[in-house]
Amino acid sequence: MNPVEKGYKQVNGIRMYYEIYGSGEPLVLIHGGGSSILFDYKEVISRLENQFQLIGIDLQNHGMSEHRDIPETFEQDARDVAALLKEINVRKASFWGFSNGGSTVMQLAHLFPEIVEKLVVASAFYKRAGMMDGFFESMMEATLESMPEPLKINFLNLNPDFSKLENMFDKDSKRMQTFEDWSDDVLKGIKSPTLFISGDKDVMKPEHVVEMWRLVEGSQLMILPATHGSYMMADFGGNVDEKLIDLTVSEVEKFLRN
Repeated sequence: MNPVEKGYKQVNGIRMYYEIYGSGEPLVLIHGGGSSILFDYKEVISRLENQFQLIGIDLQNHGMSEHRDIPETFEQDARDVAALLKEINVRKASFWGFSNGGSTVMQLAHLFPEIVEKLVVASAFYKRAGMMDGFFESMMEATLESMPEPLKINFLNLNPDFSKLENMFDKDSKRMQTFEDWSDDVLKGIKSPTLFISGDKDVMKPEHVVEMWRLVEGSQLMILPATHGSYMMADFGGNVDEKLIDLTVSEVEKFLRN
């Protein structure tokens, strides 16, 4: 797994980091909160790099991209992704977003429909009530100490500046604490073919993912026997369920090819 290209582009006032693997139709990979390209997509990239041109992007305040002092929003992340793709001359692509990245790719389809071929929305939400009971209460009390250790280690390996880790944690926490429900129209307006994926033991309720699937006309739905993301990456204990990930990736590939 070696990127064919990697580097930085100046985007909306910050330097953003990206990596490209393989060749073919472009598939843009957008990681979740507190994470980075390879933390979330290493397993996916190893399985798909011979099938697509995979473009991984580290979002603002994450991985090797620069930090901002303004609050994070999914709309801002969508604008950053769109602007970075323009910089590397990708006019239209499919998108796979995980967790917060899933919310980001839905905003991309809402704000920039012309650049979206197909959407894979993995473990995302659009209304507070869709998250498991107690999620937002625990977010109100979140401290850096409560951040999963593998995410902290991953961040500091990429970016050994502790103040930046604090900044990222602060921005991510605030985004969740202040999250306001989206209008149903955001999802109803998505016209690109869309596949929703979630685990049955995920942080969002399966019912919520079904609700999203019903709002996006013609979309597909896959709920797997999995926790948050364990259907596409290692869990926080470092365990990889190879067969489950094979299943997810083969279904995504089928969806993107059809």
